[in-house]
Amino acid sequence: MKVAVVGATGMVGREMLKQLEERNFPISTLLPIASEKSAGKLINFKNNSIPVIGIENSLDVRADIALFSAGSDISLKWAPKFSNNGTIVIDNSSAWRMNPKIKLIIPEINSNILTNNDKIIANPNCSTIQMLMVLAPLHNQFGISRLIISTYQSITGTGIKAVNQLENEYKNTKGEMAYHYPIHKNAIPHCDDFLENGYTKEEMKLVNETHKILSDNNINISATAVRIPVVGGHSESINVELKKPSDLKDIYKILNDCPGVVVEDNPSKNKYPMPIYSEGKNDVFVGRIRNDISKKNTYNMWIVADNLRKGAATNAIQIAEYIKDNF
Repeated sequence: MKVAVVGATGMVGREMLKQLEERNFPISTLLPIASEKSAGKLINFKNNSIPVIGIENSLDVRADIALFSAGSDISLKWAPKFSNNGTIVIDNSSAWRMNPKIKLIIPEINSNILTNNDKIIANPNCSTIQMLMVLAPLHNQFGISRLIISTYQSITGTGIKAVNQLENEYKNTKGEMAYHYPIHKNAIPHCDDFLENGYTKEEMKLVNETHKILSDNNINISATAVRIPVVGGHSESINVELKKPSDLKDIYKILNDCPGVVVEDNPSKNKYPMPIYSEGKNDVFVGRIRNDISKKNTYNMWIVADNLRKGAATNAIQIAEYIKDNF
C-alpha cells in the first residue's frame, strides 16, 4: 500500500512513522508529506532515508491511505482533495470530528460502523480516546447517566513549542512561550481556546465527542482540562454515574476483559497508573477504582495513557489496519 503521512515532521507525525514501523504495517511506498519549507528534508523509516514531499506536490502520488496530523486548516483544505483522488484519509485534527457525515472512530469501540464509502475518517481527541476506552464497555453494560471529568494533560499535546518552553524553564533560559504563563512548577487550567459558555474547546470536545462515539446525547457531562508539566501522557480523574445497578466486582471484571485496557489498582502496594510509566506504551491504564461515597451507583477512577500513541498515532494506525483487513 502507498501510505502518506501528512505532517510527517511534527510530533504526532513522527510518532505515526514509528508506529507504522513497529506494527509492521504493509507499505510499498511511504510518502512523508509536510509544508513546502520542509520539502526535501530526509525522514528515516526502516533504515531508509526518504525525502519529504511538499503538500502542494503530494496529490500526484495517489496514496491508498493518508494519515493526517497537520492541523485543522490543512485538513479542511487538503483532506477532500486527497479523498477525491481515491485516497482514504484518517484525520487526527478536530476538523471533521463533529461533521455528521464523518465517522469518529475508536477501533475497539465502533470500527464496525465503517464502510467502503467512508473516505474521510476522524480520529477523536486524545483525552476522549483514553477515557472512552475505559467507559464505553461500562456504558454498554450499565448505561452512563453522568460524567464529571478533570484532565491533567501533558505538554506534548500542545506540541514541540511547549516542550521547548518547559525545557527552557528547567534551565532558567528565556525562549519562545507556548503558554501565557510558565508551565514549569505550574498547572494551567486552560487547554485550547475559551468559548462563550466559559468552557474551553478541549473541555467541550470531551462532551461532544463522547455523545457522538457512544451514540447517546443524554449523558450529562461536565469537564475541566488542565495543562501540567509532564511529558509522558495525559491523566484523567473520572466520576461516572451508571444507570443500572452494579458493584465494584462488575467494574473490575469488565475492565480486566477489555482489549487495550490495563487495570493497575493496588493502592496498598502503591500501584496505580502514572504518566511517567505510560510513555511509549499503546495501552490505556486505569486504577484508583472506588465507590463514590457520596452517591449510589457512582464510581471514581484514574485513567492514564500516552497521548501521542493511543491518543493519536496508534489509534489512527489501528483504523488503517481495520481498513486494510476489512475493505
